[in-house]
Amino acid sequence: MGGSRQRKMIKFATDFKQMIDSYKHKGMRRQLAETVAAKGIKDQRIVEIIGKIPRHFFMDSSFENFAYRDVPFPIGAGQTISQPYTVAFQTELLEVKKGEKILEVGTGSGYQACVLAELGAKVYSIERQKLLYERTRKFLPELGYNIKTFYGDGYKGLPTFAPFDKILITAGAPEVPMDLLKQMRIGGIMVIPVGGEEGQKMTRIIRIAENEFERSFHGDFAFVPMLKDKSR
Repeated sequence: MGGSRQRKMIKFATDFKQMIDSYKHKGMRRQLAETVAAKGIKDQRIVEIIGKIPRHFFMDSSFENFAYRDVPFPIGAGQTISQPYTVAFQTELLEVKKGEKILEVGTGSGYQACVLAELGAKVYSIERQKLLYERTRKFLPELGYNIKTFYGDGYKGLPTFAPFDKILITAGAPEVPMDLLKQMRIGGIMVIPVGGEEGQKMTRIIRIAENEFERSFHGDFAFVPMLKDKSR
């Protein structure tokens, strides 16, 4: 990562306190929520949360005009904030219930973790990019979210805190990591985009017994790749 990008990331981590959530922003969020619902998201809780969380807070302030378009957007370190519809789609597949313990692999901007927290989940989120981890570690509590963030290799998960009720992977994995399957309780659900750089199949996995898993596939998506080992 070049020095100029590092400076931009540090700037982003400190300027969110000056950001304002205006009536204009709230109006654009309502329109975004309507767009997500029109694309097929049926869980009204998720639609309402999309209309509640100030997505522009999770992006560099100079790009806030892009925040309420239903598109992904770069956030630095080679990562993106996911398209709102994709966030809603993955969340709906996860069937989140209040009080569940959820592992998120790939904190990124922190937006997806906040959606899960708004649903009442206890969120544990792991990020391999040090700059993103440092940013969200400070940023999310400022927004009022009690999300446990970790710097580490998402392929290894967080065995110390397992088992998890649900596991959500927000990057494209060439295969399903066995370590993560082992950290899911029986009856638990994992949602993961599986495939190479050309695209992934959104895959839902239910652990129905100790060594038995049920898989279903839910369309084609394009995520940044899930990489092994921690970035320095």
